[in-house]
Amino acid sequence: MTAEQLRERIPESAFTFVASRSSGPGGQNVNKVNTKIELRFNIIASGVFSPDEENILLARLGKRISKSGELVIRSQSQRTQLGNRDKAVEKLLVLLADALTENPERIKTLPTVKSVARRLDQKRKHSMIKQIRSKKDISQESE
Repeated sequence: MTAEQLRERIPESAFTFVASRSSGPGGQNVNKVNTKIELRFNIIASGVFSPDEENILLARLGKRISKSGELVIRSQSQRTQLGNRDKAVEKLLVLLADALTENPERIKTLPTVKSVARRLDQKRKHSMIKQIRSKKDISQESE
């Protein structure tokens, strides 16, 4: 599932936006204007997802979901409240789309013949270096 498909599926009324003063650089604008946006989205109460999708989201995003069941996204990178609002919605949709996308199972493969030969060659070279270092020079012992 893509972020665009989720954008069509989730109504704007399912989001709760809270604006506050942003931190960081920005001069006097930071001190005067509430540009930071906190987006809250309740996965279960929204009724947008099927029970199977809800379970997948709760399992994969469990650490990001609050005790009240809300997924909280913050955005303060833009200078305007509207820009941060759009950015927060985009972050949420990408996060949900990634969580709902199933990753294909990895197929184990054997190493190639060339990579095995390269590894064994490196081992032989390293072994030779160790052997040379361990042998004491006869000329140094006699002096």
